[in-house]
Parts: sequence; structure tokens; C-alpha cells
Amino acid sequence: QVQLVETGGGLVQPGGSLKLSCTVSGGRFTTLRMAWFRRPPGKEREFVGTISWGGMAADLADSVKGRFTISRDNAKNTVYLQMNSLKPEDTAIYYCAAATTPVLRTTAQDYNYWGQGTQVTVSS
Repeated sequence: QVQLVETGGGLVQPGGSLKLSCTVSGGRFTTLRMAWFRRPPGKEREFVGTISWGGMAADLADSVKGRFTISRDNAKNTVYLQMNSLKPEDTAIYYCAAATTPVLRTTAQDYNYWGQGTQVTVSS
């Protein structure tokens, strides 16, 4: 059974940075497409970013391009989300997700496995 555990959330001031980590166990990490989604308060879950098996191809939502970076370390079975220049509207529960497909996917329904989520709050 594939399990995902996110860490790194917290409270940060506007303009600050946070780095989320998601460690995967129970599966072959190098065969999983990884992604981050988020659920802002009172809103639907939304796509943040995704990265391919080998880490050579990544895609980010327009709302975070230029501020967030997604990366992975296959030796550590871990995917990261570096978040810079954070804004109050980035406040959300952030979820790590994994899919057994090499095809770029940005919808939650395409992801097979999910973490429990980590809260990110951007506030002064």
C-alpha cells in the first residue's frame, strides 16, 4: 500500500517562504507521477503543481508560477514544494498526491494516492 506523508506546513508572514516535503513509502517512487494540490478555506481543491517520474518535466498552476517550485529526490522517495513570496491567498491545506501514469495530469481524479494534508497559513 502506497503511503504519503506531508511535512513542513505552518504559519508564515506574507512575503515569506516555506518548503513542504512529501515522503512516499510502500511503492516504487520512481514510477509515480507526483503532484501537489491545495484546498483553500471554503473552496474546492485545486491543482498546484506536478512533476514527472524522473523530475525532468514539471508543470505549475498559473497562480503560483514564478513563486513556487516543485522538485523530487528519487533517492529519498520525496517530493518537495518550495513556496516563496507567499500571499494570504495561498492559505490552504496542501496535499501531496501520486499517480501511476507518465502522462501529465492536473485533475485530482487522476491521482490514486493521497497524503493527509498539511496546513499552510499566510498571515501577518
